[in-house]
Amino acid sequence: MPWSQVYNPAGHWLLSAAVAALPIIVLLSSLAFLKFKAHRAALLGLATALLIAVGIFKMPPSKGLAVAFYGAAFGLFPIGWIILNVIFLYNLVCEKGHFRILQESLTGITRDRRLQLLLIAFCFGAFFEGAAGFGTPVAVTAAILIGLGFTPLAASGLSLIANTSPVAFGALGTPIIALAGVTGLDILKLSAMVGRQLPFFSVIVPFWLVWAFAGFKAMVEVWPALLVAGSLFALPQYLISNLHGPWLVDIIASLISMLGLILFLRVWRPNRILGFTGIEERREDSSTPAHSRKQVVKAWLPWAVLSVTVFLWGIPQVKARLDAVSSFKILVPGVNGLILRVPPVVPAPEAEPAVYTFNWLSFTGTAILVAAVISALIMGFSVREMAASWWKTLSRVRYSLLTVAAMLSLGYITRYSGLDAAMGLAFARTGYLYPFFGTLLGWLGVALTGSDTSSNVLFGSLQKITAGQVGVSPVLMCSANSSGGVMGKMIDAQSIVVASTATKWYGHEGDILRYVFFHSLALAALVGLLVFLQAYVFPFTRMVVK
Repeated sequence: MPWSQVYNPAGHWLLSAAVAALPIIVLLSSLAFLKFKAHRAALLGLATALLIAVGIFKMPPSKGLAVAFYGAAFGLFPIGWIILNVIFLYNLVCEKGHFRILQESLTGITRDRRLQLLLIAFCFGAFFEGAAGFGTPVAVTAAILIGLGFTPLAASGLSLIANTSPVAFGALGTPIIALAGVTGLDILKLSAMVGRQLPFFSVIVPFWLVWAFAGFKAMVEVWPALLVAGSLFALPQYLISNLHGPWLVDIIASLISMLGLILFLRVWRPNRILGFTGIEERREDSSTPAHSRKQVVKAWLPWAVLSVTVFLWGIPQVKARLDAVSSFKILVPGVNGLILRVPPVVPAPEAEPAVYTFNWLSFTGTAILVAAVISALIMGFSVREMAASWWKTLSRVRYSLLTVAAMLSLGYITRYSGLDAAMGLAFARTGYLYPFFGTLLGWLGVALTGSDTSSNVLFGSLQKITAGQVGVSPVLMCSANSSGGVMGKMIDAQSIVVASTATKWYGHEGDILRYVFFHSLALAALVGLLVFLQAYVFPFTRMVVK
């Protein structure tokens, strides 16, 4: 029997929004302040969401439980599958001692930790965001940084801060493609508009990243490299998004930025370097580590194999072929087509689909597993050794997998019960200030769901409707949902768990959340300010795509 969502069960929009926010408040406060283990905080937040959805928003209990299992399944596959296999690859590399060689080989480019952070977290991470998304860049870059000698908190938090400005064009443009699908707006217009917002932050984020790591003075010392990396990412991001579309933005921009930075560091060095001992030295030692070229190639080979494999898996034609032989769909009983979103969230009552697609062969995590197996064979592991290492990895990340499953359950209940819409409608009442607060709605959506794509699906239609009521461009506000959303990526519980798992710092998710929360909110507010200027203030209004 169909059930229509209710958005104001408390009788006042503000009170209903406050009640709807309780599961997120419980989750984040238990992580950040009560210092619960992540899986316990996630389960507590999930229980709160179920109680509020059923008891106050009147969601039928059977539908609530079905949605909870649906979200948990998505949390394990594909998200948990990515985490498991990235850590598996990392463990294999560590067992052979290649991480030490990788670390020392990087000193051939620079011994400065600030610049290594820029190269790995920003440039390399953006490539993985463009190729795969869904937590892959944080898992890979955090694992590499921890192997390079960064502290667990720094490796986790800085990987999250770096994984922001590329997110809207991640996974070959998936968030923009989804946004166009739910709003009916032209995909090229949306791509162009996002491409007139995020390049500003692609220049800012490298500076912000190093400032967060080493302080303002240390950031100023390497500003030329930060400007080179940011500008060489921002310019292609703008040009490709406006002249071609959303599909290849991150892939091309990250490669140009990475190559440009490496070439720049061959001719420029900071006056002082920040070494692995934490002592600032007066000059850069240009001597290279005592490793043969063959050893260095073997140390980097697993990551090269990973890059190529993930990129190939992300090509639409390859993905379609893999899906054709491995994909099957499960219609979630009692939910698929039986939960209705209603006005003012959508123009007319609209049935929510609930179809779990288990395309196991085309999962990004499967690509990572293939890369790990290939790399293991190259490194000389036997099949038995590989199996033992994989099982050991599974045991190590079991609580992380439980946490991600519970987090996604919470997010799905929030969506299907209408809790998200109740909060979104509160933002929509801000009138003239809506361009600013509508941007923060995208930030909230990603913080809730862990995905810019999911946030666009959740709030894209609401953004379009409200923009028309307020009198601003629907293209501007729908794009702002995605651009603002990228700054919520660093505080979503799913990403934090990925980071803590990659750095083997499980149980410290609250520390990571406290580390990144200010950065997330401040950057989201800056995006909101830019969108506000684009809505009302000349000459920024000329940037809006017609």
